Amino acid sequence: MADESERDPEATLEEWKASMSEEHERAIAEPDPDADHAVEGVVQVSYRVGYDYDPEEGLVVASEAQVDERGEPELLGCSCGVRGMTREEAREHLAAAAEGD
Repeated sequence: MADESERDPEATLEEWKASMSEEHERAIAEPDPDADHAVEGVVQVSYRVGYDYDPEEGLVVASEAQVDERGEPELLGCSCGVRGMTREEAREHLAAAAEGD
């Protein structure tokens, strides 16, 4: 048996990725029937904020303007703990959860 110190780190990383991928796919396809399932995503909208100086308060917001529109999140998560799902995976997850009800 090979010494652990001689183990190929790249092979270990690939094994870990494969294991995590299998676990992720299983969590999507086989949702916990006892958990609540609500999918959500996080998006960031940028604002341009202008400041004025007030001797007593320091910097105070003088103006703000939204500089881009809210987009769609690339990855979604479920309240049951499954994270990093595409829209299709989230749809599959919620459909499987609905079948279990």
